[in-house]
Amino acid sequence: MEEATDNNMIQRLAAHAAIGSAPQDELAWLARHGALRALQTGEIVSHKGWPVEWMYLVLSGRMALFIDRGAGPNKLVEWHSGDVAGLLPYSRITVAPGNSMALDPSEVFMLHRDQIREMTRECFELTTLLVHRLIDRARLFTSAELQNEKMISLGKLSAGLAHELNNPASAIERSVSLLTDRLEDSEAATLALGMSRLSEAQLAAVETIRERCLAAHATERSPLEQLDREEAIADWLSVHGLATGDAQMLADTEISFDALEAAAQSVPGEALASTLRWAASGCAVRRLASEIHGSAMRISSLILAVKGFTHMDQAITAEQIDLVIGLRNAVTVLNAKAREKSVKVTLEIDDALPQVLGYAAEFNQIWGNLIDNALDAAPNGGCVAVRAARENDRVVVRIVDDGAGIPAAIRSKIFDPFFTTKPVGQGTGLGLDITRRLVSHNDGGIDFESEPGRTEFRVSLPAS
Repeated sequence: MEEATDNNMIQRLAAHAAIGSAPQDELAWLARHGALRALQTGEIVSHKGWPVEWMYLVLSGRMALFIDRGAGPNKLVEWHSGDVAGLLPYSRITVAPGNSMALDPSEVFMLHRDQIREMTRECFELTTLLVHRLIDRARLFTSAELQNEKMISLGKLSAGLAHELNNPASAIERSVSLLTDRLEDSEAATLALGMSRLSEAQLAAVETIRERCLAAHATERSPLEQLDREEAIADWLSVHGLATGDAQMLADTEISFDALEAAAQSVPGEALASTLRWAASGCAVRRLASEIHGSAMRISSLILAVKGFTHMDQAITAEQIDLVIGLRNAVTVLNAKAREKSVKVTLEIDDALPQVLGYAAEFNQIWGNLIDNALDAAPNGGCVAVRAARENDRVVVRIVDDGAGIPAAIRSKIFDPFFTTKPVGQGTGLGLDITRRLVSHNDGGIDFESEPGRTEFRVSLPAS
């Protein structure tokens, strides 16, 4: 690093795209108080966590800021000749969020933090130009951070969605396999029943048995209860001189022992086995078809929830938003994570909750971030409550968890960019910062209360 006070440096500063239009005397002041530094490719200018002490005017070459979110360094922003990096007047940044390094052989003009306050007093036009750069940089950083946070959220969503879709897809595969067997049983039983030459009265009794079986309410049984039922039906079949091979299929239905006795009294022995097999296989086919339908509807609802959560048909202007749909979608897409920790998630929404004016995709990201954080904070077997209600002329959404709470020492920092208490790779430190910005963009406010065993985040929005 070398002193830079000669006329050549003033000329180089005058050619700089960001500050070149400043008055000559202000550029001369800058040249007297700063220093020139040459950088080699790969040279680190500032390490993550270091105090931000310098303003860098890039005179030639390229620099970039890399942030490691747990999967290796990721380039957040790149600066070229004519750009300004590092500290700027009135910037609130205190520590570097990542590593800044030279991508090519580069030259930068450096001004130390101690000189920047004097510069704001002595160099009005120069300071104005740099403040405009600060605003542009804040806009650039916000856009890049928001995109990165969206990609991280989508990564989590994809993992959860794969897990959620696997369950109904497996259920469909299993049910289709069983359905083939039950259809074969039904066809064979129908053929045998047709050869039994039953009277009209007996056929009516057979139909009554089938209707009783179909009308019975499905019962959730434990494996032990199911085994006991199968053994009891096998005993009944044996007592009535029938083969016990159909016991499992009959046990899978809701047919009662009263219905079995009625069948035994109405249908002769040779036709009774065919009657019971026909009724049981018919019930099984209906039940399996219902399970397939339910699983398919589950897949459809998940896809609709994800589409709503990511808001693929997003409008570019503010519109009337029903928060109920967004909150339900957020809970749905994060359900897999809740189940992994055995966390109970409740959703309590007031009737006739008014709509709000805003951007649906932004609301979905707000709810996704806050509910995801609550699930992280809740203990295994804990609870997360999502509540939405009208309070005067506002709509207030509360996300409450029963975790350990936020320590008092860090409560003032949790909305700061890049601040996180999570281990490396599990948090970016941007979620709450971006959430706060998105809430503000939708004319809302966000605050929180925390104590051991209860943390509540509140988002307040103007009712439309």
